Amino acid sequence: MIENILQDILKFRKERGWGEAHSPRNLATSIIIEAAELLENYQWGEDDFDPINVQEEIADILIYTFQLTDKLGLDVETVIQDKLKKNALKYPVTKEED
Repeated sequence: MIENILQDILKFRKERGWGEAHSPRNLATSIIIEAAELLENYQWGEDDFDPINVQEEIADILIYTFQLTDKLGLDVETVIQDKLKKNALKYPVTKEED
């Protein structure tokens, strides 16, 4: 599934000739810009936001992130699994006593 999504994103980019403009720096910058646009939805509170815009901004962030991992030669699944393992060690589950 992830590989299919990545291929769709890369095909979309290639058809428009945008590949050269997508340097790691430009992609990282775009991720931050899109994250700021996502945050705008919650600027004045958590109850008054546009759910469609939130969905679109999340998609933009993911699209740029997938392109950045591809540009850096990283595998999305591996990157995520490795980070989850690292986080599990850093933040172990603690059992609360009754």
